[in-house]
Formats: sequence, structure tokens, C-alpha cells
Amino acid sequence: MKRALFVTKIFHPDVSAKTLLACIVLLCGATISSWAQNGGIPVGGKWWEFDTEDKMTLAKKAKFVLSADNFLRDSTYQKPKIEIVCINGKLENSLFYPDVRLGPPNRPGFWGQPQAVVLVRVDDSHDTHGWNWVPGSALSMDKGTARKLFRANVFKVEFRAADGPEIAEFSPSGIYTDRVSNACGFNPK
Repeated sequence: MKRALFVTKIFHPDVSAKTLLACIVLLCGATISSWAQNGGIPVGGKWWEFDTEDKMTLAKKAKFVLSADNFLRDSTYQKPKIEIVCINGKLENSLFYPDVRLGPPNRPGFWGQPQAVVLVRVDDSHDTHGWNWVPGSALSMDKGTARKLFRANVFKVEFRAADGPEIAEFSPSGIYTDRVSNACGFNPK
């Protein structure tokens, strides 16, 4: 009997509108709270920005993250992603994480560091690059490609995975370029 009375009160027209509004406020608050806990905020398109500050040096770090549109052959639970990190207004590094096992490096860099040759498509142009091979399944992108990425509509990376060639496809358009300019000290090309 008490349970029926409780259900009747919740669905009363005045109470249900207040309850619905309270639920919406709580849900929005939880979403914003989860962004704040992770330090990430959406910054246009499919981009996320994560800002931190080093407690000892007070260095300001901004990380821009873009997830791929597609899953790769051996990756069923996570898409490839690109992370561009800027510290104190300067580009520190830009990494491509394919989320699959990379093939071995296939050429030495200028200083002898291992590199992997990748084919990059930025809108309608294709370029071959030698990206430094980072142990732990990542490739370090060059600064020129990172700058082009922020203004591109289409961005694709063909690379060699352990099981053969793979193509990661990204849709980078829509980022708020003023955020990039402020955090990284350069204008996207």
C-alpha cells in the first residue's frame, strides 16, 4: 500500500516535472564532473583537450587527443588515436597510437634512431614520412604533419602493423584553432 502511494506521488504532474529537472541537473553535473576528473573538455569536432600543470615547475601542459573513425583489423576494443602535447606554449611531441602491434622499424633516422615509413593523406595530398618508432607501440609524428592535421578535413595514416599494412582514418575538422594557437604557440597550417 505504501509503495503504491510512493509511485503515485512520483508521477504526480507537479512532482514529476521537478523530479525530471533534478535528474537532468544531476546528469549534467555528473558529465561535467567526469570531464573535470579526467581533465578533458571537448574542443570542437572530435577533439578533446586535457590541461595540467606541473606542481614543481608550474609548466602548463595541454594535450589534444583525436580518436580515429575506424577500428583496425586486430583492434576490437579501442580505436587508434593521435595525441599532440604542448608544454608552456611550445609543441613538445605528437604521437600516433595505432592500438595494434606495430611492425618492426624499417629504416634508420638521421641520427640512427629507428623509424617506420608511413604514407600520410592530408585532404587531397599524399606524403611519405619517416616517423620515429617509439617502443611501446607508438610513432612520433613530425611537426609539419601535426600542424597540417589541425586544418585538415581528411587525415589518413597507412603504416605497417605486425600483420601487414593498416590504414587509420581520422576526421580532424572542427577543432577550435584558437585553443591550439594559445596552447602550442603556432597557427595550424
